[in-house]
This record gives sequence, structure tokens and C-alpha cells, in this order.
Amino acid sequence: MSTATTSSAKTKYSFTEKKDTRSGFGAGLLEAGRQNENVVALCADLTGSLKMDAFKKEFPHRFFQVGIAEANMMGIAAGLTIGGKIPFTGTFANFSTGRVYDQIRQSIAYSHKNVKICASHAGLTLGEDGATHQILEDIGMMKMLPGMTVIVPCDYNQTKAATLALVNHHGPAYLRFGRPSWPVFTAPDRQFVIGKADVMIEGSDVSIFACGHMVWQAIEAEAILAEQGIRAEVINIHTIKPIDREAILKSVEKTRCAVTCEEHQINGGLGESVAQILCRFHPAPIEMVAVNDSFGESGTPAQLLKKYGLAPENIVSAVQKVLARKK
Repeated sequence: MSTATTSSAKTKYSFTEKKDTRSGFGAGLLEAGRQNENVVALCADLTGSLKMDAFKKEFPHRFFQVGIAEANMMGIAAGLTIGGKIPFTGTFANFSTGRVYDQIRQSIAYSHKNVKICASHAGLTLGEDGATHQILEDIGMMKMLPGMTVIVPCDYNQTKAATLALVNHHGPAYLRFGRPSWPVFTAPDRQFVIGKADVMIEGSDVSIFACGHMVWQAIEAEAILAEQGIRAEVINIHTIKPIDREAILKSVEKTRCAVTCEEHQINGGLGESVAQILCRFHPAPIEMVAVNDSFGESGTPAQLLKKYGLAPENIVSAVQKVLARKK
């Protein structure tokens, strides 16, 4: 049984295995296909990387390999919705957004097409492929599109559940997940509700809001803080848009300060969304753990998270800073 790796502190969560979140997407897509015959899948020459092989094998007539033509894939997906299909597109996150932003905006978002844009290999934890593939701007790009739902699940189980939830969600959506093996720490039967945050650990001194891989980092940080006598509340904001304003305000009204954690640029992501809510409805000190206006580089996920300030000790430091500012 594994626990925190950065300290002797014991987390309130544990895990017995690690799985990549992209495999959670693949498992969810297969089950979605079995549940609803209108679910179709499109891939831009990365079927294995997106773990879409099982869907392709079981539903070959509902799988479309479009090749290295991502813009065309988005147009095809938009067209399929007109006939009542529920298309899930699959490619790397930088190809799912930066390369095809015009097609998403014009053909999908503007006409509110029921397309599910599923993006793997997001953030620094893509690792050795380097800065050209480590998109760190995608959450901001997608959340700014009117009507676009943006989801960033934290582990294998939650990614699978989020994929299934999108089948019954009408409208364009962006699902962001990753490449590396990561702790599986949420229950496989835990309900996933789009737009409803999960309180992972209750606390009273500081609110830590995290998404994606950073939820586990926040859990490890909470264990270190607990040894210091600091009671942190850890909340998984898996849906960036629509964000759970009620959960954020309820927590900060209690703790009176906040730290946000994301594998994304400090500009445009989860931190800015939380800060906007606080400045409008409940002003409070806030610190943000994110990539500070920089591109990434090649390296292992662990090396990159540490170098760019996204390790548990960086969260602990941010908590200490925000507590010093709290009145």
C-alpha cells in the first residue's frame, strides 16, 4: 500500500495501483459505446495512444480513423451530430486545441454541436516529448468558448466516469487527461456529476482547490501540512466550466484563504476561475501553484513537476504564504 512520497506524513488516501488516465478514457469510451448506439469515435492516427483500440475492435462501423487531419476530424464530428450521433474525438491535447481552435470555435462551439473533444497527453506530465507537445494553455483556450464544458479528472476511475457522464450531457465538451501512470485513489463507483466539485479532505485553515494530476499532489501536501498542525481542505475541481461556485465559496467562507493547483499556465486556468469568484463574491487571499508563464521541456513527469514548481512541497509553501496573508 503506497502513501505520500515526499514526506513520512501519511495521507488520508492510499492506492494499490497506478494507471494512466488515458486508459480510463478508453475504458469509459468502450462502455459508453455499449450503452448508447449513437456513440461514435474519431481518431487522428493515435488510436493506441488514446486507448481507443477496444472501441474500434468492438464497434468498427462506429469508429472513424481520419489520419493526421485534426481539423477535418472536428468538421466531421460536427456533421455527425446533425444525424443524432454523439461523437468523441481523440488526439493529443495540443492537437485537440491549438491546431484546430478555429474549427472548434466555428463548427462546434458557435452552433453548440454535441461533440466531445477528448484530449490526452496534456500538461508537463507528457514528459520526454517536450515543450512542443506539452500544451499548458488549453484549459484557458477552451473555457473561454461560450457554451463549452471543460473537465479535468484526477485519476483512472474518475476519467472513466467523466467519459460516461458526457454521453448524457448535451453540448460541446472538452475532456483533458494524461499520459503517465498515476495513483488510482478514487472509488470506481463514485458518482461523477458535471459541475459538482468533490470535497476530498475536510479542513478549516486553508482551502486547496486542484484539478487533474494535481489533486494527488494536493493530497500529499495535505499530509505534510497536517504534521505541521495545519488543517487543509482539499477539493477536486474536476469541472473547470461550469465551475462549482457554491463549493468554492462555502469552503473559503470557512477557511478565509485559498490555494489553487493545476498542471497549466498560471494565466487562464483554474486559478483565475477561482480568483474571479472570490474577488466578486468573497474577497480572500489566494496563491496559485501553476506553471509561471513558461514553456516546458523534455524530462520525466516527476522531474518536470518539481522543476516547474508543481510538487507537493510547492503546495505546502503556497499554503504557508497564504496563511501569512490571512487576517
